[in-house]
Amino acid sequence: QLQLAESGGGLVQPGGSLRLSCDISGFTLDSYNIGWFRQGSGKARDGVSCISNRDGTTYYADSAKGRFTISRDNAKKMVYLQMNSLKPEDTGIYYCAAAFRPTQGTMLLRDYSYWGQGIEVTVSS
Repeated sequence: QLQLAESGGGLVQPGGSLRLSCDISGFTLDSYNIGWFRQGSGKARDGVSCISNRDGTTYYADSAKGRFTISRDNAKKMVYLQMNSLKPEDTGIYYCAAAFRPTQGTMLLRDYSYWGQGIEVTVSS
């Protein structure tokens, strides 16, 4: 049903900024969450941030708080992740994903049914 596509990744120096975009296409239900996950080389895929399209409720992992901001544009079916003050440990493949009845207060991989292909973010000097 849903198709998700990420854009906006690339190479940036430590302290720099990037904005990732998630384009949502295909059939879309009214109520769902869009989450951003990160997977570093040889590491688990962990949740970074998510947002409800219904009421705008947001969640941030501790590593993202104060530096990242998630936002939505429901009319355009877009979700954004603004990443500031980037650190080398932010490097990885970033995925956007959709969940329809996610566990609240956390981001569990098993809750997310639709995934984008991922996009690389490299933070390096």
